[in-house]
Amino acid sequence: MKTSTNVPLSTQRTGAGEKIVGRKRGIITDTLGLLLAVIVTAASASDNAIGTDLLDRATAAYPTLTKTWVDAGFKNRVVEHGAALGVDVEIVTKDPQVKGFNMVKRRWVVERTIGWLMHHRRLVRDYETRPDNSASMITIAMIDNLAKRVATETTPTWRDD
Repeated sequence: MKTSTNVPLSTQRTGAGEKIVGRKRGIITDTLGLLLAVIVTAASASDNAIGTDLLDRATAAYPTLTKTWVDAGFKNRVVEHGAALGVDVEIVTKDPQVKGFNMVKRRWVVERTIGWLMHHRRLVRDYETRPDNSASMITIAMIDNLAKRVATETTPTWRDD
């Protein structure tokens, strides 16, 4: 994700397949899309390093975690690390036979959570100078989303009168 001009260059890099200098956000959600763990790193960090760190954080906070689904960016290292922690990590991939858009099993849960987070203007671009502050802002945005759900308040959009 792009960062603002006040973010130190030491905390951001160019991603492997990207042309943008910035940071990566990694999240683990439950099946409802509620945030369990978050990490923010330089964009050059590998998905495997992010995945193993996220698994460590999630299993420390939620010892009953037994199953996760990850996208094809994660490789066997994350699967093996999950097995060592007692978590079944399943890599879900797009069906190569299907052309065009194809909904990947369980991937939409994380994508929906990221969409909810993008309703918070401060998260559209990373303004925080430290990655841990950025992760805290993601957590605060998720708390705000949950509070609005409990209060049956909807998120305002440009469509509202």
